Amino acid sequence: MNPIAVSGPELVIGTGAAYVALVRPQIDPADPGVRLAAEQAGVTPEEFVGPGDVWAVVWEPEEGEGDGFELPGLRDAEAEHFSEQLVTALGSGEPFTVEAGAVLRLDARPVGDGYAFSAQVTPPEPEEADVLSVEIPPVPTLALLTDLEAFRGSLA
Repeated sequence: MNPIAVSGPELVIGTGAAYVALVRPQIDPADPGVRLAAEQAGVTPEEFVGPGDVWAVVWEPEEGEGDGFELPGLRDAEAEHFSEQLVTALGSGEPFTVEAGAVLRLDARPVGDGYAFSAQVTPPEPEEADVLSVEIPPVPTLALLTDLEAFRGSLA
């Protein structure tokens, strides 16, 4: 099967080994892989793709398995507000905490030319899972600021 191309705004905080991400995946119903998958599922490509405006939090700890969940009530303005808080805090050079509502909290501490993070991920439905903690090794501040600028540009 052809791979399905996924686009949309995404903010990944971390490395390939450990990260948390705030994403709003968008899939093109005209993509050949989507059309094939939709046909196999017995639905239209538009039904298969869904609305394309639902945010999600995904994570991958250094040890164990990653996962994610949808945030159907999150709006682009709230994602942008979170990114603005992060940009401001990164400029301080001090430890900080920023939150994306009740589902994501980042506690950051400066390390060298970057920050290490302790992320607390809380599913919106308590029965889904317990609060998860993801330790993220240091990420260079300049790289984070570049990613934040690209993320904010993708929201426009």
